Amino acid sequence: MSDLVIGPDSRVTLHFALKFAESGEVVDSTFDKNPASFTVGDGSLLPGFEQALFGSQAGDKKSIAIAPEQGFGQPNPQNVQRMPRDNFQDMELSEGLLVIFNDAANTELPGVVKALEGDSVVIDFNHPLAGRALTFDVEIIEVRPAAG
Repeated sequence: MSDLVIGPDSRVTLHFALKFAESGEVVDSTFDKNPASFTVGDGSLLPGFEQALFGSQAGDKKSIAIAPEQGFGQPNPQNVQRMPRDNFQDMELSEGLLVIFNDAANTELPGVVKALEGDSVVIDFNHPLAGRALTFDVEIIEVRPAAG
């Protein structure tokens, strides 16, 4: 086992379980599959999560609390849009349905149907975990130095 500790640009392999802090419900986990690998600072993980890993090394297990502000932020009311139901003529709509839209740059934007109101459909484009306090349970598998 290495003595390397996690810091900026470290390459890390770990198992994690992402849970809702209030209920303990598991949202995502790698414990039953291959571990996740990433480079600290590459943007693939939440900055608050990465910073909480600093100083950890292979073999460490920890539980990390992430407030909404360090996670996916608070829901933004401007990300909830009302659209004409006619825009969805070929779709069977229901509350909770995930709908994928494309923006001007052809980037996929997922939205969730929040309400069906007469001739309108209310779509929420906030991240599904926005406003939620989260807990990450992690087990560090490997820490490697930054690529040279």
